[in-house]
Amino acid sequence: MPKVLRKDEGQPLRDEMRRQGLTLDQLAEKTRAVDPGGRGVSPATIGRLTGTGRTARKRCELHTAWLIAEGLDWQIHRGFRMPPPSTVTEERSRSDAEED
Repeated sequence: MPKVLRKDEGQPLRDEMRRQGLTLDQLAEKTRAVDPGGRGVSPATIGRLTGTGRTARKRCELHTAWLIAEGLDWQIHRGFRMPPPSTVTEERSRSDAEED
């Protein structure tokens, strides 16, 4: 599954949570409500994506970002963006494991 990057060190996510008066636990509950599988996103994962400290994370799975955006009831592009295209220009015809 593709990865997405949080925007502006997670500031849009923090701002929206603050605007809606949501805690990490409350947003996690909202993600469970919109997840077809009922699992949602854990408060710890939301904390890492909204955080600024050592444990903060810049990337997450597209599905995780989608659940958070749905839980916040806003469009995913407000808080996340796709990573830049790869700069790899060499196409391989066989895997690295097959090379001598």
